[in-house]
Formats: sequence, structure tokens, C-alpha cells
Amino acid sequence: MDFDVIVLGSGPGGYVAAIRAAQLGLKTAVVEKESLGGVCLNWGCIPTKALLKSANVFEYIQHAGDYGIEVKDSSVNFDGMIKRSREVANGMSNGVQFLMKKNKIEVIMGYGKLQKGGKIEVTDEKGGKKTVSGKNIIIATGGRSRILPNLPQDGEKIIGYREAMTLKKMPKKMVVVGSGAIGVEFAYFYNSIGVDVTIVEYMSNVVPVEDEDVSKQLARSFKKSGITIMTEAEVTAVDTKGKGCKVSVKTKKGEETLECDVVLSAVGVTANIEEIGLEDVGIATDKGKIVVDDYYKTNIDGYYAIGDCVPGQALAHVASAEGITCVEKIAGHSPDPIDYNNIPGCTYCSPEIASVGYTEKAAKEAGYELKVGKFPFSASGKASAAGHKDGFVKVIYDAKYGELLGAHMIGANVTEMIAEMVVARKLETTGHEILKSVHPHPTMSEAVMEATAAAYDEVIHL
Repeated sequence: MDFDVIVLGSGPGGYVAAIRAAQLGLKTAVVEKESLGGVCLNWGCIPTKALLKSANVFEYIQHAGDYGIEVKDSSVNFDGMIKRSREVANGMSNGVQFLMKKNKIEVIMGYGKLQKGGKIEVTDEKGGKKTVSGKNIIIATGGRSRILPNLPQDGEKIIGYREAMTLKKMPKKMVVVGSGAIGVEFAYFYNSIGVDVTIVEYMSNVVPVEDEDVSKQLARSFKKSGITIMTEAEVTAVDTKGKGCKVSVKTKKGEETLECDVVLSAVGVTANIEEIGLEDVGIATDKGKIVVDDYYKTNIDGYYAIGDCVPGQALAHVASAEGITCVEKIAGHSPDPIDYNNIPGCTYCSPEIASVGYTEKAAKEAGYELKVGKFPFSASGKASAAGHKDGFVKVIYDAKYGELLGAHMIGANVTEMIAEMVVARKLETTGHEILKSVHPHPTMSEAVMEATAAAYDEVIHL
């Protein structure tokens, strides 16, 4: 065998798995068809956050007067925002190249196709083919923008997240279909720089996977910012024949037609499992995902799969954790299986959203008796000083044992706060222990302690 481990795909699952394998003394290679770092570094997590930061800065300038500062003649340089985003992404991709060299991982550029017997056939951009072999192969091919039959993406008028990051000119009107993380992040970005944005969501609430209180708060904040929200609504067709788009939307009241320049389809992610040789090897799939066990082994010995191409949350940090767990098992260690009910979810619109564990509704359905506490940022000194009073922290405890069942946050910088609750749940920390852990003042994180105090009828500042 040429290698101990070959990783097919170099996104946050693949490159992290490769580095951990190399750290454990395994001779490792990565096969990548496009750019090291995958979608997350090049077209997802990182460049979108760069765009959102540009939007944050512009918003600060627009509201500088609220902070006693006068700023004149500010305007959006849309091309400059896109350029900065691409530069940040390229810098991160170069960082992964450095990590590959540092860890002596061989990078093989080309399109990889699985073969039986621990082999991958790699076709380079000139059509040349070579075969590499490994004792263990990890499939980390990621996902792409899901395409609906009634929303065929043409890359110009009906676009996915990739085109949304590199539009050649700023549209005047945009319809965003879907209000998951991708949808609301782009809705916030484009609205903040002056685009007329409408969100169309099939479910009854925006960000439907979040706790209902969070969904309602985001809807209020977005409407206050001028974003139009249509829930329980379905896009049935888009007419792109004219200069712009005519979007047919089915609602409870009947059919409506929206006119816009661009439609952004943000209706989820599809796994990249076609034409990579799964059928040739005999690897089992179910509902568009590769079937794996708790340590990411497929039904065929020597073949593993991680990240967006397996069941579970399609998140970068999940893929990384899966990659590490998978490789440690291959190396003969005894890692604990990942607890998928303790995975934090973060959405980087404004206000930000962060959550972990059960929603209130899910906790009730699971049969728990609850203590629920909520602390609004309108009562937070730090939030008032910062000028970001929208949002709250909500905590959910088991009334019997004090177990932290879930935490849900919406507000400025809450994506930096959620890790406290993830660690607390991992350590089986009780509500009483969080309440008696002194939090610094003034901080946004005090709201965690205050919300816990509210759950136990001990809140001071409400």
C-alpha cells in the first residue's frame, strides 16, 4: 500500500482528519479536485464571515451618530467587499497548504474515484490518470447547494451560496428562498448594504430548527431592519425570461408574484456522493448519505466516511470532530462516540444566533419537567453600552436533577458565548453550579448566569 490513510476531499473534515492521522504516525495523503480547505474555507464559513464583517462595519458607520461620532459621505464599495472576502478565503487556503507540508501529508490534486481493494483513481485537470492505494480510505467529499426542481440554478438570476459571494454587481432587489443559516446570513448581508430583501420560508417560522422564541425574535429584528418575511410560503416557479425575475409564491392567502433582480436558493445542502465510485466498491447509502457506524466505518472494510456526506448536522465543526474520531479509531485508540445532541449551532446574521441541546418544545416532548429561564439583553449593562440590546439568553433545565438540557441565544456576539454551555453540558454541570459560578461584570456572558437565576426564581436584574 502507498499510504496508511488516504482522505478523499480536503474540507474541514478531510484536512483535519489528515493532520490527525499524520500526528498519529500514519503515512497520509489527501486527494482534492479543486482547492485545499474545501467549501468551508473557500466558499462557505470563512468568506461569508468576511462579507458579514464588512456589513457590520458599514452598519456601525451608518449609526455612528448613536455613539456620538459624526461620519460623512460613507458608501458601499460592493466590489471591495467581495475582493476582501476572496482575499481572506485565499489566505486561509494557503494556511492549509502550509499545514499539509508541516505534517508531511502528500497532496494529490485531481478528481478521485474509489476502487475496490483500497484504491483511488485520480484524474488530473489535463485528463491524466494515476492510481493510489491505502490501507484506509476516508471519504470526505462534502456537500453542495441543494437544487429544487422549481428553482433550477442558472448561476445568474437564480443562484446558490457560491454565486451570492461573487456577484458582479449589487442587485436592487433579492428574494431569498429558505431561512436556515445560509439564507438569513445572506439576507442580513444584502439588506445591510441597501438591497431590498424578501425571505420566503416554507415552515411557520424563520430559522425553523431553532427554539421558537429565537425564531420570533429574529423575525422581529429582521422586520425592524426592513427585511420582508413570508412564512408558510412556497416558491412554485420563477420566470427569468425578462430583465429580472418574477417569483410565484403560494401563500395561505393565495398566489403572489414578487419581482426582483436575483433569487438566492438557500434550501439546504446535498451530499457529494455521485460518481465517486461508491457503487463500484459496494458502499451502502441511504437517503442520499453514506451509511456509517459510530466510528464512521462503512459496510466495506477499510472505507470510512465523514462530514456532510454522512447523516448528522452539516456543519464544519462536526466534520472536523468526526474526522478526528475516525482517525483515532483507525490508529487503535478508544475515542468516545460523538454526542450529536451536544453540538453547538451558530448563525452569523445580526443579531447572531447560537444554540445547543434541546429546544423547549423538544425537551417537553422528551418527557422532561422543565425549569426555563430567560434574560433579555435589554436588561444587560454591557449590551446597553455597546448599543446592541436586541435578543436574550434562554436556558432549559431538568427540574428534577438540574441537568442543563439546552441553551438558546440571540444577540450580539452570542456565537462566542455558546461554548460555555457546550462544556457545561459535557461536564454534566447543574443549574445550581452555573448560578454559583461568578460571571464577570459587565459582560454579555452574565446573561447566562442571570437566565439560570431566572429559571430558579433568583434573578437579580429583572
